[in-house]
Amino acid sequence: MLADKLRKSVLQSAVQGKLTEQLATDDKVEDLLQAIEEEKELLIKEKKIKKQKPLPKITEDEIPFAIPENWRWVRLGEISLLNIGLTFKPTEISNEGTIVLRSSNIKNGKIDLSDIVRINKEIPVSKLAKKNDLLICVINGSKNLVGKTAIIENDNFAFGAFMSICRSKCYKYLYYYLSSPLFRGNFDSVTTTTINQITQTNLKNRIVPLPPLAEQKRIVEKLDNVLANIDELKANEEKLSILQKNFPDKLKKSILQSAIQGNLTEQLATDDKVEDLLQAIKEEKELLIKEKKIKKQKSLPEITEEEIPFAIPENWKWVRLGNIAKNIFAGGDKPVDFTKEKNFNNNIPVVANGITNNGVVGYTNKAKVEDISITISARGTIGYTIYREKPYFPIVRVLVVILFDKITTRYLQYVLNLLLESGVGTSIKQLTVPMILPKLVPIPPLAEQKRIVETLDKLLADIEELKI
Repeated sequence: MLADKLRKSVLQSAVQGKLTEQLATDDKVEDLLQAIEEEKELLIKEKKIKKQKPLPKITEDEIPFAIPENWRWVRLGEISLLNIGLTFKPTEISNEGTIVLRSSNIKNGKIDLSDIVRINKEIPVSKLAKKNDLLICVINGSKNLVGKTAIIENDNFAFGAFMSICRSKCYKYLYYYLSSPLFRGNFDSVTTTTINQITQTNLKNRIVPLPPLAEQKRIVEKLDNVLANIDELKANEEKLSILQKNFPDKLKKSILQSAIQGNLTEQLATDDKVEDLLQAIKEEKELLIKEKKIKKQKSLPEITEEEIPFAIPENWKWVRLGNIAKNIFAGGDKPVDFTKEKNFNNNIPVVANGITNNGVVGYTNKAKVEDISITISARGTIGYTIYREKPYFPIVRVLVVILFDKITTRYLQYVLNLLLESGVGTSIKQLTVPMILPKLVPIPPLAEQKRIVETLDKLLADIEELKI
């Protein structure tokens, strides 16, 4: 994202001295370093900290870029006190006691106390943070979270073993330094998952481009303002990304809705009457029942005005799904056993619920459905439909709708994809035959059904190309 690139660029410019002006009135950075050294010596004398081992001098090979003349390259350990956190046992966790800050307590560069752990034990002073300490994640299962930092705003928090605190009078400037590509570059650029920590030695030895204290203040003020604008840009980019991602599906749904409302195609006076189509289906069904090729169904209730969800053209009709289907039944209770040779590697597809590979989970030599039909996922991806040429074998968690040839199967598939609602159940949502038999579907004349399918096939193929 552009915002992320801008953030890195601005932080890099800041630590290179390119974001602010260097002023002759600023104190010398050597005076700042001298003050830090004197403060450390006093703390050692008072036995509040231990004397540190001298840090190695910075070599020319270590310096990655030029900095202003009144800046100095220093090691992080020179200008701060660093300490690793506290270990504790699960039995020491309590509802009362001291809050122990962990990696999860750093969110978006700030301390977040929505998920806290307290321990009820005496805590060494060295493991207690102070206001304005920097809390740094130094070990984490995710490499991306190593190095994330926040400023602690209150005293007397403890901090965990996978954390470190950095205590310095330059803390505001160092907060941004720790987010900069200069600090993060060493482990951000590594593509393996093996570097998931920063040791205390590594942390102390990190080189820092140090400006005078007055310029640090100007840098922080500038960054506070600029990065707030970049954060706003990032939020807008994320919203736009979501809109772009969702746009094809929303457009697809809108086009499908227009199609089944009769707004996508023209109604022609030359089309046959839909009443004739429905009468032909009724007569064919009665003949099949008489010939005992299908069973007689229970009569479905008449359609009431209250049920109708939207208006359709005058030459269309609302019907119940069960009245235009030869048969609607659930798939087999048991899947085909593909370990047996007679059921393996034949040319009849086995269809199950879900959308993977268009519902095909294997092949068999058993044909169950000979007619062209629609298979509906009854669990999982509820309502997803598959259009299947004959023959095929449906198995668990699918419903099969076999239609009369007066209904274009592809048209009804589009209708059901849009109109089928999620099923209901005590534990697992599902669709059942009794639930879909009375489902209302809008039926146009056969010729218009074909025009709708032709238009939708083209439009929806174009929409698929929009997906990112």
